[in-house]
Amino acid sequence: MSSLTVPLRGLIATVGALALLAACSERPSAQPAPAASQTPAAAASAPAKAPIGAVGEAPAGFEALETVTPSGRTRFFVEIADNDAERERGLMFRKSLAPDRGMLFDFKTPREVAFWMRNTLIPLDIIYIQADGTVLSIARNATPLSEAPIPSGGATLGVLELAGGRSAEIGLMPGDRIEHRMFKRD
Repeated sequence: MSSLTVPLRGLIATVGALALLAACSERPSAQPAPAASQTPAAAASAPAKAPIGAVGEAPAGFEALETVTPSGRTRFFVEIADNDAERERGLMFRKSLAPDRGMLFDFKTPREVAFWMRNTLIPLDIIYIQADGTVLSIARNATPLSEAPIPSGGATLGVLELAGGRSAEIGLMPGDRIEHRMFKRD
């Protein structure tokens, strides 16, 4: 055998294996097949499932809050941080946060604020809210343990912290609304 034959055979075998792997991994669609009772047209027009929120009465130590987006309402049970000590501690040292839970920070009067993630072990969505309940800005999936300031970008009466990624799941965007007793609408 020549010295070229062995590497060439290895190259051909490698290319063949990669082609086989690529062929096996191709899928016609990332969409699941429609149920037997659904036609493809019916499956395409079926509404997407709404994200699940909190159900029932708020447990002790929590209050109900709703986000209002073009795709609907999602209810959360939130802890209230309305004094300096509670606002300073926030969700620090927590190892998890249920998808239907959060923390609402009440600053009593509108002001520019900045949050950080010092001693916060989980990613959070930080939602800055104006006095009328309108979402001003959202910091999505804030990096755990980071000390980088995350500014509100304007006057904020409250800040809602949710589990990282949750605001995207419910379609929450700046300009959407938060309904809670602390926000007064004209």
